[in-house]
Amino acid sequence: MDIARPELKLKKRRRQLLIGGIVAALVTAAGVGIASLGPAVASVERSSVLVDTVKRGELLREVRGPGTLVPKEIRWIAAETSARVERIVVKPGAAVEPDTVILELNNPEVDDQLLAAKSAVTAAEADLAVRRATLQSTLLDQKASLAQVEAEYESARLLAEAEATLTGKGIIPGIQSKRSALSAGQLKTRLGIEHERIEQFSQNMRAQIAADQARLDQLAATRDLRQRQADALQVRAGIAGVLQQVPVEEGQQVAAGANLARVARPGELMAELRIAETQAKDIVLNQPVRVDTRNGIVPGKVLRVDPAVQNGTVQVDVELTGDLPPGARPDLSVDGTIEIERLPDVLYVGRPAYGQPDSEVRLFRVDPASGIAARVPVRLGKASVNLIEVQQGLEVGDRVVLSDTSAYDQHDRIRLK
Repeated sequence: MDIARPELKLKKRRRQLLIGGIVAALVTAAGVGIASLGPAVASVERSSVLVDTVKRGELLREVRGPGTLVPKEIRWIAAETSARVERIVVKPGAAVEPDTVILELNNPEVDDQLLAAKSAVTAAEADLAVRRATLQSTLLDQKASLAQVEAEYESARLLAEAEATLTGKGIIPGIQSKRSALSAGQLKTRLGIEHERIEQFSQNMRAQIAADQARLDQLAATRDLRQRQADALQVRAGIAGVLQQVPVEEGQQVAAGANLARVARPGELMAELRIAETQAKDIVLNQPVRVDTRNGIVPGKVLRVDPAVQNGTVQVDVELTGDLPPGARPDLSVDGTIEIERLPDVLYVGRPAYGQPDSEVRLFRVDPASGIAARVPVRLGKASVNLIEVQQGLEVGDRVVLSDTSAYDQHDRIRLK
């Protein structure tokens, strides 16, 4: 027969309640502890990031860009007329003198035009000579007439004066003296007319000769042009240097004005740098430049800054003031560094990834004791190629991560291990 034991049932229930309370307390304590720990700290290999130390001192602001060496003097030789390339005499790379023939062209029309121009000049010269002779003969005839009238007038004047004397003495009648004086006056008037006629004819003669001379000069200029076009069929270098390009082939038909060859002076080179448009705003003339030819550093200075932007870059021409190293030649790739200014006694650090001048960024500052890097706001100032000014947020000796940390944007702290 079973005996009821209610006290055992009550004791068992109390033990269950106690165990449940203990478990609940432990779960609550664990949750509070986990919540107080915060998010886990990401670990990053120290060798995979770039860390730099903040320094104080002089900051040299520079901008850098790639470029090429180009000749200071380049001469493109263009075709004077349309023609066919008969022969390429000299190949690119050869040294040439001003009278060196590079190409031989052919155009029969140019030869025909030159012959016609020479014939026209010869005919015009003959016409001018005939015109001069004709006009000179006419002028001589008029001068002969003038001389005859002068003689007749002088004779009549002397006769009139003699008869006037005789009339005064009563030797001859006065009517005869008056008739002689009237004849002398008529001859004097005729003499004046002859003088005017010769003057007018001389002016007309000069005008006709000037018109014929102008026509002759025009034909001579046309002949000289045709002669230059004919001479240009023998394409010459024009300057002493190196033949760089001959962008035509034998048998090719070229149009007037087409480029046939390029000649440059290899000993006089300059650098053409391409600077990013965001960095070119502070570049001015005569700033010092270091040009790296990969076989030595050549000093120079800014000669010209292109006002236009092409493909996001600005062209900067640099005059080289130092001696070029061996192997320097046109179209050689170089790197140029332009010195903008020197900032004395400023805080600076290596330029971080995506760190732009006059901006605010959040960088990881490393605690050397724990190896934990925490984000801090940093105000940046003026920038150079690899360095940038620190205006706020860091002190001398602080170590910051410069590498791209966009993969850890969700973390405010990382551990360097």
